[in-house]
Amino acid sequence: MLQEQRPILAITMGDAAGCGPEIIVKALADKQIYRICRPLVFGDAGRMALVAEIVKSPLNIRTTADAQNGLYEYGTIDVHDFANVPTDLPFGQVDGRAGHAAYMYIEAAIQQAMDKKVAAVVTAPINKEALHKGGHFFPGHTEIFGKLSHTKDYAMMLSSDDLKVIHVTTHVSMRQAADLIKKDRVLRIIRLADRTLRLLGLEKPRIAVAGFNAHAGEHGLFGREDIDEILPAVEAAQQEGIAASGPIPPDTVFFRTVKHKEFDIVVVMYHDQGHIPIKLLGFDTGINVTVGLPFLRTSVDHGTAFDIAGKGIADSGSMIAAIEFAAKVAYGTAEQAVAE
Repeated sequence: MLQEQRPILAITMGDAAGCGPEIIVKALADKQIYRICRPLVFGDAGRMALVAEIVKSPLNIRTTADAQNGLYEYGTIDVHDFANVPTDLPFGQVDGRAGHAAYMYIEAAIQQAMDKKVAAVVTAPINKEALHKGGHFFPGHTEIFGKLSHTKDYAMMLSSDDLKVIHVTTHVSMRQAADLIKKDRVLRIIRLADRTLRLLGLEKPRIAVAGFNAHAGEHGLFGREDIDEILPAVEAAQQEGIAASGPIPPDTVFFRTVKHKEFDIVVVMYHDQGHIPIKLLGFDTGINVTVGLPFLRTSVDHGTAFDIAGKGIADSGSMIAAIEFAAKVAYGTAEQAVAE
């Protein structure tokens, strides 16, 4: 990839008390990252330097106020420095100061993406409690991106080497999830799944739609959501020419997708229905993608890991995968724009 064609990626530092700064430093120690993109960290330069010392990284921390003025060379980490993390902030503890700081990185990165100054956003993990203590009352990253990008139809997609899932509901209680599973909502997510996989190069994505209840409701014996809401959404998608199937019992849909390769993605009804199989299959390399936004956003598929934060032992595999995925898609989009 030519130097001038490498997309600029905004990488948000996440919660400064968690593993975010560490996995970024470790990921940017990989020379391959600089061959495929120009990474710009939105965070606190002092915290990044501290973590570089902890992991004994030889990388230099360089601050820049403009995405176009980054050095973007291996050996140097360019940081859009907010200087908003107290030097005495402890690792591994919920702190509203870290939550507020993390929100500022996300907000700025989204604006840069909306202004087309960066090609995509890659996020390190945040802590929801710290975010709330910092005065920002969002359930998580996905909802922040939807709100600040003024996007109505968006969804969380998790991707590993063997499985992709996209969620109808995410950060709500199970009682709320049941109430949110409506035909129109399920249909919107099926459409997003189809559109996203087409953007990734699949000509006609095969979409499995998981049931909500045991045995997909067993013809109404175990609940009506599958019959009254999910099935009509699948049928409507099929009428639009989308290769959707379902509702498929949740206890078999992943086996059919992963083992038998019958489907390219699974539309799941709630948070853990999708997260559990993804983390089982690829905890260290799975990534989170917010689809439907006017720009690409990827993330690690794990949390802040407060139990090991600041100890220098966090695994950067998921961060590397998130950067590589963003760079690949952003580069392909740029190529397409040039061709058009």
